[in-house]
Amino acid sequence: MMSRSDVLSTLSLLRRAGADVVIAGGWGIDALLGEETREHRDLDLLHVLEQEPAVVAALTSAGYAETLDWRPARFVLSHPSGLEIDLHPLEFAADGSAVQSSLDPAEPFRYPASCFVTGTIGTTTVRCISAEQQVLFHQGYEPADRDVRDMALLRKKFGIDTRI
Repeated sequence: MMSRSDVLSTLSLLRRAGADVVIAGGWGIDALLGEETREHRDLDLLHVLEQEPAVVAALTSAGYAETLDWRPARFVLSHPSGLEIDLHPLEFAADGSAVQSSLDPAEPFRYPASCFVTGTIGTTTVRCISAEQQVLFHQGYEPADRDVRDMALLRKKFGIDTRI
């Protein structure tokens, strides 16, 4: 499982490598909520496409190796200890919005500039995606129990329609 300490040390490692990353997925939801609400099997990170060599080099130097390649949409690096980092490359526009390729080139994932916000993990302020963007990414598939629970927590804290 990916602990709070693992997340913060990974963010520190990537910051030292000059990489800008944004937390998504379960840790992103916990950052928005300001508390750890469940165990997390991985860490989802959005990164600037042009910084991908620095991201990969930094994580490789820490013992990670690529275990899944679904580029251009995403790829996964895993550590021998069992930790996994799910990486999502973004191409940013001048207005701060971004696009992530999907497995269907006709339907990329779009990130408005307003969806890049901050949250907290422990006492550390981190970049993450907004509650509204999290909801968008939880559509179009049968949600797991953890997804239903995550959406309920976002609904309670932010008063938004989560559609789940």
